[in-house]
Amino acid sequence: MSLLRRYVLKPLSSPLARLPNRPAFFHSSASLSILKPFILADIGEGIKEVQIIQWFVEPEARVEQFDKICEVQSDKAAVEISSRYDGVIKRLHYQADDMVQVGKPLCDIDVHSDISSEDEALLAPVAEQAGSPNDAQQPQQAMGKRQEEEEVKFPTNQLEPKQQVERLSHLDARPSTASGKHAGLATPAVRGLLKELNIDILKVTGTGKDGRVLKEDVHKHAASRSSIQSPSELPTTYEQSEEHLKLSPIQAQMFKTMTHSLSIPHFLYADEIDMTALSALRQRLNKGLSGDPALQRKLSYLPFIIKALSLALFDFPLLNARIDTTSSGNIPSLVMRKQHNIGIAMDTPQGLLVPSIKSVQSHSIASLASEISRLQSLAKSGSLSAKDLTGGTITVSNIGSIGGTYVSPIIASQNEVAILGIGKVRTVPGFGADGQVVRREVCNFSWSADHRVVDGATMARVGERVRALVEEPGKMIVGMR
Repeated sequence: MSLLRRYVLKPLSSPLARLPNRPAFFHSSASLSILKPFILADIGEGIKEVQIIQWFVEPEARVEQFDKICEVQSDKAAVEISSRYDGVIKRLHYQADDMVQVGKPLCDIDVHSDISSEDEALLAPVAEQAGSPNDAQQPQQAMGKRQEEEEVKFPTNQLEPKQQVERLSHLDARPSTASGKHAGLATPAVRGLLKELNIDILKVTGTGKDGRVLKEDVHKHAASRSSIQSPSELPTTYEQSEEHLKLSPIQAQMFKTMTHSLSIPHFLYADEIDMTALSALRQRLNKGLSGDPALQRKLSYLPFIIKALSLALFDFPLLNARIDTTSSGNIPSLVMRKQHNIGIAMDTPQGLLVPSIKSVQSHSIASLASEISRLQSLAKSGSLSAKDLTGGTITVSNIGSIGGTYVSPIIASQNEVAILGIGKVRTVPGFGADGQVVRREVCNFSWSADHRVVDGATMARVGERVRALVEEPGKMIVGMR
């Protein structure tokens, strides 16, 4: 026998059971209201907590399955959370910018669950009894009694019409402006203006609804304050103001990874690369392939450099490896990897992100350019997937696209042993074969390697191999696989 049947058949001996509103728990429809907590499920990649970016719903809003509930930001990407139920939002457990751990409820949803026909048959007599005239009269009598009690406390019906008008006029004759605690009502824009002008909101008289402070009120108060204050009363010194801000998920992840990078002994190697030949080749290709649909954007230096690095990794696979310190009884070992998944450090509105191009060894220059364009577009909109942001084997940081001639890159990933930093391309005078001064385009390449497994000689040989391919791009074309 179901719990519902036992509840209906049990004798109701308590006086509370005879209250007229007792049967109101049952309805004639075949559904019951159930409050379900909407749990934040595991979104993969070992993510333990996320930050609420925005809510798409509010309390008492109706949702259906697959409707968007909220958008969250992990340390890897932004994800939209969809509803798994049909129902009504009853409570939001968190506000925007709050951190939520996986497994905790995001909100409560009032859902309607079907009940069995057997339980529905048991509920039918109770529903009919709830609609009887006697039961209908009892709530009305109780309501009438409460109304009489209220009328005794405030007997306006015993006043003459003129007295009632005077009483109502007296109640409505409250001031239209408010200050003090009511002045705390203001929009974020108004509060920002108050902070900018260094005005206490409690000192401003609000003229909006319920004493809400408007922008006009702030400007009026500022004007009156400046007209009263004499030059001798103006402050001559200013105290330092500080504001504490939480780290965003991406900043928090960068804090962790960069702190971990302090345990890696970095070896820095830098060289100046002659980009003159590559610059001329790039200009010819951009001009000749301008109408090619396969080339979505003009070729930059980056796809050529990434391809040159991939070709060098065939000769020096050590730089594509990772260090394993957890297997074989915690004895360090090298894990060699065949796929060249080269990460690209990108400056995004959310912060530093490093998506990776998978299997660079199988890409052409044109396909690399398209993949770089795709990742940049997704990074700018905050739509990079977890797959895009994981699996890198070595990283390239093109800081020269923003500025800077020299860079000392940091190995941020514990799964990598090297990183290449690229400075900006600049024009300098140089000497030709006959000793004549010629125009050269040069760029500084700065390498950082994990000195626990990569020695200086190996790093220098890798740098020389990449330099030869970039300075003579014809060798790059011959060596492509």
